[in-house]
Amino acid sequence: LRLMYTATAMQSKNAGASGPEKYTEAFIKKQIEEFNLGKRHLANMMGEDPETFTQEDIDRAIAYLFPSGLFDKQARPMMKHPTEIFPEQRKIQWGEDGRPFHFLFYTGKQSYYSLMHETYEKLLNVQKYQDQLAAQDHLPQKEKRNLVGSRWLTKIELEEMLLEKLSDDEYSRFIQLLQKLMMLPCGDIEEKYIQKFSKEVPAQLQKVVIEPLKYDEQGVAFSTGEGTRKTARATAVVYDNGTGKITVNGTDVLHYFPVLQDREQLLFPFQFLDRVGKHDMVCTVSGGGRSAQAGAIRLASAKALRSFVTEKEVEFMRQAGLLTFDPRVKERKKPGQEGARRKFTWKKR
Repeated sequence: LRLMYTATAMQSKNAGASGPEKYTEAFIKKQIEEFNLGKRHLANMMGEDPETFTQEDIDRAIAYLFPSGLFDKQARPMMKHPTEIFPEQRKIQWGEDGRPFHFLFYTGKQSYYSLMHETYEKLLNVQKYQDQLAAQDHLPQKEKRNLVGSRWLTKIELEEMLLEKLSDDEYSRFIQLLQKLMMLPCGDIEEKYIQKFSKEVPAQLQKVVIEPLKYDEQGVAFSTGEGTRKTARATAVVYDNGTGKITVNGTDVLHYFPVLQDREQLLFPFQFLDRVGKHDMVCTVSGGGRSAQAGAIRLASAKALRSFVTEKEVEFMRQAGLLTFDPRVKERKKPGQEGARRKFTWKKR
């Protein structure tokens, strides 16, 4: 047993010190053979059939034979297939002479820098094409692209795509380069390339029923919404084809909310949808203070505006948090303390 352990340790040491050879096809093939042999021995020890011994059976056997109380599961003994441990693209990165195939190999992150080079090259090509159109006075007007229902790949998803670890700065630089490419007047040329690094966000509004628009005696469309914040409750009626007039409990909004911050909270749903000055709103609010009342009216007006916009804009509102109830309330005072968190001042005498 001592000789076998020494030989195994020496082999592991040589494999680790061999550098690039530990990711070659021969190394992976050898690891797979050793895994299959170890799985057969493990199945015989547990009295199971080696041919039907699955990965779940292996995990259960390892947990039984090598019990561990370590909190982190990754620190416990495990036995996984080599293809789950060694990345596939790392098998062959150099030739028989030991020279790497890729010219960015020695940067340590060849996939990332190759992607940056490719994206920047597309950016330069689009700018060159724009200059040619500008010289002929045919430069198109850039419309603001609607990113509703989509998002950029996260850092973890990009790392899985490139099979490389990225820092936060590297990830942000790549996203900024994509945004710069997308905002160009002729950036639609590379729309397929940009879509490779974005994902559709599934809509979560199937369970929410949006009431249709109603019409008053004069034929003006309106919608009603309700909202709460702390102990304040508000009801907002939003009318179409308005001038931006807002009344709260029969009083003009400028007099009812003298603080600028409260008025900004109240008007934020209209600013978000670029509908300031297009609607009139009549609000009824009770309870709470001025700040809580402004938050309640904001939620009520956002719910009322859902009837005037499309489903994608409603999904955009939901992602921005305009349709989410704010559950924060004042924390209660605790016995034996001066306040909710504050303690009494300690005095020696």
